[in-house]
Amino acid sequence: MSALLLYFEDEQVPALRMAQACGLPAACVERHRFPDAEMRLKLPVHADGQLPAQLVIYRSLDKPNDKLVELLLVSEEARKLGAQKILLVAPYLAYMRQDIAFHPGEIVSQKIIGRFLSELVDGLITVDPHLHRISRLDEAFPGPYAIALSGAPMLAELIAKERPQAMLMGPDGESAQWVASAGAVCGFDHGVCTKVRHGDRDVRITLPAGVVVQDRHVVLLDDMASSGRTLVEACKLLRAAGARSVDVAVTHALFAADALDVIRASGVEHIWSTDSVIHASNAVALAPMMADSVQRFLHETA
Repeated sequence: MSALLLYFEDEQVPALRMAQACGLPAACVERHRFPDAEMRLKLPVHADGQLPAQLVIYRSLDKPNDKLVELLLVSEEARKLGAQKILLVAPYLAYMRQDIAFHPGEIVSQKIIGRFLSELVDGLITVDPHLHRISRLDEAFPGPYAIALSGAPMLAELIAKERPQAMLMGPDGESAQWVASAGAVCGFDHGVCTKVRHGDRDVRITLPAGVVVQDRHVVLLDDMASSGRTLVEACKLLRAAGARSVDVAVTHALFAADALDVIRASGVEHIWSTDSVIHASNAVALAPMMADSVQRFLHETA
């Protein structure tokens, strides 16, 4: 066995999809939490106590703090046990939104976490990272193999089946890249709202000028949903403007606290997401899309 995919029990389903798509054997990292919240991890070594020369670690970085410690412990020990090349598959990449210091003393987490990960692994594959003020993933993750894929085309295909002739709407300017990409796949009409944020849960949205949503099925498309307030405000405006229905499609279903309930209460009918973050709304599996990049890494580092 020359390569192995490692995963954690809480992500077994998408990780095994990934292993199957890549034709890789997979094994679970044993994890125990002590009463004081520290962790004990155990790697699935061979009978000789060693690991294969190539490892793929599947770990999406939602709720990231414990997971970053896990990656530190796993990667350090794996090197000692024979792993020469390690690829991290993190469909959701945390701490990318803080890419600039807005106030004196604020820590720019994007570059720090990117550099931290690059020191642990030899490659990174992620999906729709929140790169607002930089254009390429390798500006945040300074490694030799940094791949950023997008879930927008796969979400577009799903929308085409569920809502033919839908109009795609981005809830804010940052969503424009995903809306344009998805719109191009299936020829959807699309537009982008304007947002002014006053706090984590206080946002103001305006619909794009000249775009008519009367009697249209509108799908709000974005890279992630966290507090959900941006989507809620956009949905209210679309409903008030006469939209026949409003659905939501996101790559990363973070849905913190009461976000999902608040979104549904605003009039959203369907919520679709990829399996980058495990959630009841998952409707698109990313493994088939990511498999080529995984196999390319393994080939190039063999």
